[in-house]
Amino acid sequence: MTTTVPTTPYQDQKPGTSGLRKKVPHFQQPNYIENFVQAIFDSLTGFEGQTLVVGGDGRFYNREVIQIVLRMAAANGFGRVLVGQGGILSTPAASNVIRKYGAFGGIILSASHNPGGPTEDFGIKYNTGNGGPAPESVTDAIYARTKVIDAYKIVTAPDVDIDVIGETFVEGMSVQVIDSVADYAALMETLFDFPAIRDLIGGGFRVVFDAMSAVTGPYALEIIGRRLGAGEDAIFNAVPLPDFGGHHPDPNLVHAHDLYERMMAADAPDFGAASDGDGDRNLIIGKHIFVTPSDSLAMLAANAHLAPGYAAGLVGIARSMPTSGAADRVAEKLGIPLFETPTGWKFFGNLLDAGMATICGEESAGTGSDHVREKDGLWAVLLWLNILAKRGESVKAIAEAHWATYGRNYYARHDYEGIETAAADTLMASLRGKLASLPGSSVAGLEVASADDFAYTDPVDGSVSAKQGVRIGFVGGSRVVFRLSGTGTSGATLRVYIERYEPADGDLAQETPQALAPLIAAAEAVAGIAQHTGRTMPDVVT
Repeated sequence: MTTTVPTTPYQDQKPGTSGLRKKVPHFQQPNYIENFVQAIFDSLTGFEGQTLVVGGDGRFYNREVIQIVLRMAAANGFGRVLVGQGGILSTPAASNVIRKYGAFGGIILSASHNPGGPTEDFGIKYNTGNGGPAPESVTDAIYARTKVIDAYKIVTAPDVDIDVIGETFVEGMSVQVIDSVADYAALMETLFDFPAIRDLIGGGFRVVFDAMSAVTGPYALEIIGRRLGAGEDAIFNAVPLPDFGGHHPDPNLVHAHDLYERMMAADAPDFGAASDGDGDRNLIIGKHIFVTPSDSLAMLAANAHLAPGYAAGLVGIARSMPTSGAADRVAEKLGIPLFETPTGWKFFGNLLDAGMATICGEESAGTGSDHVREKDGLWAVLLWLNILAKRGESVKAIAEAHWATYGRNYYARHDYEGIETAAADTLMASLRGKLASLPGSSVAGLEVASADDFAYTDPVDGSVSAKQGVRIGFVGGSRVVFRLSGTGTSGATLRVYIERYEPADGDLAQETPQALAPLIAAAEAVAGIAQHTGRTMPDVVT
C-alpha cells in the first residue's frame, strides 16, 4: 500500500560536487533521507515504469537506506530496480550498469574516500541515464525542491533480501539483485589485453593491490586475483567493511602508507595500487617510485594506444583545473584538444557524451575514460598493467622516459581540513580582492605572471561555472591554486595545489618537497593561511 507521509523540509540538503554528504547521525534525523530521495524523484519526469539502479560502497547505513529507496521507488512509479548484491556497487560499476541496461538513472550511496562508521560519513547522489553524476541543472532543482517539500511517498512492505541474487517484487515493482562484479569485469575484458597481462604476471611480475576494506575488494579479487592470475593473496584488505576497518579509505600516501612502505622496500613487488571507498579513485606506485595522479593521467594518455580499447587513439583529453599541466603537453604532441574543467566529474560528462574527449583525470586520484561516465580506479590500474605488459619496462623506466620527453611537473596538494567555514570564506575573499594587483608583482621572490578566479564555459551546452578556484601563475610556468573543496562533510577544506614545471632539459631528479619549497612559501605569503585559519601546517599532503 502506498502512503503519502507529511514532512517538514530541511534547509541544508544542497548537493556538493558529488551529491549530498553529511555525518551518519545527520542522515538519521527523521525523514532526512526520505525528503532528499523524494526531492530527487520530484525533480525528474518520465520515469514511470522505468529502471532505477541502486547500490553503494557498503559503508555503515547503506543497507538501511537501500530499503528506504526501494520502497519509495515503488511508491513513485518505477517499474524495476537493479540492486548490487549485498547493496554493493562501485561507483564506476553502477555507471556501467545504468548504461548497459538502459536505466533511467541511479542512486549511489557513498561518501567516496571519506571514513565510514556510525558517527562518520555518508552520502547519496543521483546519476542520470548516461551513467554520470547529475548536472548542476538537476542538482539545483533537487536542492530547490528540498527546501519546500511537504510530503513523501512510500509503500509498506517487508525488507528485500539483497544478499541473494534473483528477483522479488515490492508492490508490483521488480527488484532484481544482480552480481555486483560480473558486468564490470566483462567490460574490462573488452578494453584491455588480458592475455598479455596474464603472461606478464605469469612470468614473475609481482602485483599487490590494497582495496582498503572498501568496495573494490570483490572486483580486484575477481579480475586481478583470478582472471589475471595474480592470486587472491595479491589483494589485501579485500573484504568491504561498514567502517572500512577503522581506516580512512583514501588512496594517498598518508592513508595507504603501508602500501607505500611495501613498495619502497628492498624486496618490493613490481607494481602496487590501491582504490578508495567507492572505487572511483586510484593510487599507483611502482617499485621505488610513486606516480602522482597528475603524472599518471599524462602517462596513461601517452600510452593508451597500447590497450585494445584505445588502439584507434584519443579524440581529446580533459583534466580538472587544479590538475597539473602534464597532460597538456601530451595532448599537444598528439595533436588533440585539451579541456580544462572545474573540479567534479560531472563536468567531463558533456565532453564524453559529445565525443570530444576519451580520457579524463583529476589530481585527486580520479582517472577514467569514455567507457563509463565516472572516474574508475580499477580501470586505471588495469590500463597501467596493460602498458607495462606491452612496453616490457618498469614503472620507473616509463616515468623517467616520459619526463625526458615532456618535462616534469613537480606537484603536491596541501589540505587544511575542518577549517571554520567563515574563516575559509574570508581567506578566499581576501585572495580574490588581490587578483587585479598581483600580476607583475613579486611574492616570496617569485614574479607573478597571472592571477585569476577560474571560470568555465562548457563547450557543449554553454553553461558557465564561476568562482572555481583562484589561480596564481608565476614566470616560468609554475603556479599555485587555492580552492575550497565540496566533498567534505563538516566545516571547510582548503586545498592548495602547488606545481612547478621543469623542462625536459632541466633537473628532473629533484625531491618534490625541495623543488616546491619556494612555491610553498609564496602560497603562504599571498594567502595568509596561518593568519586566517591558525594553521601552520596542512593536515594532509598528497
